[in-house]
Amino acid sequence: MMKIIFLILSVLSAFTTLNAQGHSHKGSMALHYPDIEGYVTLKTDLHQHTVFSDGDVWPTIRVLEALRENLDAISLTEHLEYQPHIDDIPHPDRNRSYYLAMEEAKEHGLLIVHGSEITRSEPVGHSNAIFISDANMLMADDPEIPFEEAKKQNAFVFWNHPAWYAQSPTGNPILSDFQEERIKNGELHGIEVINTFDYAEESLALALKHNLTIMGTSDIHGLIDWDYTEKGMHRPITLVFAKDRSLESMKEALFAGRTVAVFNSLLVGKAAFLIPLIKASVKLIEATYIPDTNVLKVELENISSSDLMFENQMPYTLYSKAPVFEIPAGETVTLQIKTLEKKESISLDLKALGAYTEPKVQPVISWEIKID
Repeated sequence: MMKIIFLILSVLSAFTTLNAQGHSHKGSMALHYPDIEGYVTLKTDLHQHTVFSDGDVWPTIRVLEALRENLDAISLTEHLEYQPHIDDIPHPDRNRSYYLAMEEAKEHGLLIVHGSEITRSEPVGHSNAIFISDANMLMADDPEIPFEEAKKQNAFVFWNHPAWYAQSPTGNPILSDFQEERIKNGELHGIEVINTFDYAEESLALALKHNLTIMGTSDIHGLIDWDYTEKGMHRPITLVFAKDRSLESMKEALFAGRTVAVFNSLLVGKAAFLIPLIKASVKLIEATYIPDTNVLKVELENISSSDLMFENQMPYTLYSKAPVFEIPAGETVTLQIKTLEKKESISLDLKALGAYTEPKVQPVISWEIKID
């Protein structure tokens, strides 16, 4: 009897060990986006808050949320000037949330970017300084000093929610003399075109005009589950195209402007990066003619986490499908293309309707398809 009990306990112990080794924090809505040629695609959310400013959760929760969604990097950008929980959490070190997140993330491979939010009324507005070394040094009455100090710390700085109606009553961003001076001085490098649920094409226009890096962030204060996941959505993120999966490469890519902002089926970025991303997101499974016809059957798989909407731009029309169609995330769609005569290859030309390289400009993506 004791041998049987010992055997059962041994099996249970082995199972527990294997289960622990195979344990994953990924949730059912984990994010996946393909690499593009020459770069690793990093999934990031670089604007988040915890109880150390005006957020509602402890920093460790932000780490666990990111692991569930399969993010590669996050930054906890606490307000320097706004501390509504100060009666309960009067910590004098403004780096504290970063240290707590680092401790939680160290066993999981999640990259934690040291950051803080510089929070002022207009015309200064709100900006995030990330890749800083000490948040305490960014505190000053003179609004120019935090930006000067961030530059000394070799930080990447981006303008937060420039279209937020609480700061701009029209809902359009106002580029003030203060921001123009920061850009001129090399103290402002990026701009959020997507913040929370808002996409501002006026912010995209500013990004292109002033060569600012295009950003998308959640600016989360509550729970990701409550604000996004339980509503069947993903948070807004910035895809960063880095040379490798490291903080150093990520920082270099942000300064170089290699990003695409993503919010579910909305993708916004410069053509040089957005087009390769969409092209890599659609995988050709099969291209063959239906027997005894000149109708080409093309099976396509969307390997990204964004539903992709397309409009046919080929000289050929489609059979049994409208010219506008969707390839849902993680699913396959079969097109039947009326080529009129048998071809050895075709160019599959589709306009990406949910993607923007400029305000109101949607790119046409082309895949060269060899026919079996």
